[in-house]
Amino acid sequence: MTLTVNGEAVDLTPPVTVAALVASRTDQRRIAVARNGEVVPRSQWVTTALAEGDEVEILAAVAGG
Repeated sequence: MTLTVNGEAVDLTPPVTVAALVASRTDQRRIAVARNGEVVPRSQWVTTALAEGDEVEILAAVAGG
């Protein structure tokens, strides 16, 4: 299946959850994820399956000012 992750087309073998995708792309703890424009609460990452054509944004919190 093909997803868009942070603006880049990515081919993955289903099934893939938000948790698995995040683990494969980053080891950072301060991460937020949006799927198709909706924030996915961290408590739902393990149970949220991704589907063909989903658009996912993985965002890292950064300190600064």
